[in-house]
Amino acid sequence: MKVLFAASEAMPFAKTGGLADVVGALPKSLAKRGIDVTVMLPKYGEIPRELSDRAVYLGYTFVNVGWRRQYCGLFECFENGIRFLLLDNEYYFKRGYLYGYGEEEAERFAFFSFAVLESLELLGEMPDILHCHDWQTGLIPLLLRTRYANRPGYRDIRTVFTIHNLQYQGVFSRGLLQDLLSAGDDLFTSDGLEFYGAASCMKAGLLYADKLTTVSPTYAMEIQTEAFGEKLDGVLRRRAGDLVGIVNGIDTQEYDPMRDPHLAVPYRDSREKKRRNKTALQRELGLAEDGQAPLIGIVSRLAGQKGFDLIGEALPGLMAEERAQLAILGSGEPGIEAMLREAARRYPGRLAVWFGFNEGLARRIYAGSDLYLMPSRFEPCGLSQLIALRYRSVPVVRETGGLRDTVESYNEYTGTGNGFSFGPATAHDMLYTLRRALSFYGDEEAWAQILANGAKRNYGWDASAREYERLYRQLADQAQAG
Repeated sequence: MKVLFAASEAMPFAKTGGLADVVGALPKSLAKRGIDVTVMLPKYGEIPRELSDRAVYLGYTFVNVGWRRQYCGLFECFENGIRFLLLDNEYYFKRGYLYGYGEEEAERFAFFSFAVLESLELLGEMPDILHCHDWQTGLIPLLLRTRYANRPGYRDIRTVFTIHNLQYQGVFSRGLLQDLLSAGDDLFTSDGLEFYGAASCMKAGLLYADKLTTVSPTYAMEIQTEAFGEKLDGVLRRRAGDLVGIVNGIDTQEYDPMRDPHLAVPYRDSREKKRRNKTALQRELGLAEDGQAPLIGIVSRLAGQKGFDLIGEALPGLMAEERAQLAILGSGEPGIEAMLREAARRYPGRLAVWFGFNEGLARRIYAGSDLYLMPSRFEPCGLSQLIALRYRSVPVVRETGGLRDTVESYNEYTGTGNGFSFGPATAHDMLYTLRRALSFYGDEEAWAQILANGAKRNYGWDASAREYERLYRQLADQAQAG
């Protein structure tokens, strides 16, 4: 079986978030199951030189985007046994950063969508399954079912469209998308791409893909409600029979505290070695070097979605009554950054913030923290709680999306549970749950049980890869039968 991933980012080539981790890791697990996986990406100027220099030129084609006729070069590169195909057009992709170009994003990713399909003809090979990821590839299922439907070889391709975060939808003016697609009014009705007077690339994927997936079972249910559906809940309810939630995993070779070069001390389950990593982190961030103080870690975008308003509201109570320390890494909304700067000044030695992103420091926070806090208002899946569990940091999360599916609150009566969770998105409930977690941190036997529970589960991709394979084979069988 041949599967082609089309995505706007993938590790180790280009990354802004969890999408890159998924597209970089899932193909490796699928390949272990005998599936021939190729990943197709834009050839960004931001791709590391050591990777782009290894890419081999395969040829070129021209892509029509509305009235524009654009060059598209095709480069091939192998990484961790997976073939990556890089689509080259310097006008669209040789820029300073991956996203953030306003209305130009529509043209950039309309080009990418056309280029993915045109490149199949250049390669002379057709996948059984074309697996598209997020709004940047939402036009591909639409084009496959319309513009390319009668081209030889394209008819039997089946599509899967994965929603990584429904909040980001690729909404542009209707006139712009009509121009880019050379499409008539019939595609832009309320039952089509029309979206409150504009047009949505995400909606195109939801309407035209053969199967829809999202990144956790709970998020698959949540997005069918008005509260989480981002005004697309009606479309998702209509397609509920084709929608499945498959929880993300992590690359357990990449995230391995025994082999992580960023850590002060390698470890697996040794609490003493983990404590040594905590001491090193406290020293690095200017926190009080107190081995008994519970250290709470956060590595996150500093955004309202991530529940930082709850953290700000709960901080005085946490700092007044507990011995806890906080280590925070991230960047984002100016108001949240300002709140955290003020908190760091107010609580020297107990709260440290590093603004920006630093992969090595992120790993050291996972390794050095005793607890890991994620009070997200919504979270499609979340990878940080899985990395925290891998590094034996106990997650404290809000019960939403993938956090609910992967973190089970500790039950002192049954001894089950790998973390702590709360339901209502209030500072009161978060603070109550943190205090509960901290009370068990002081109980050596209970904490050892929580850590042991977290260590039992495999947080890798194997189980999820089996679910994707089952979905692919179902679609391939339908194509053969039809």
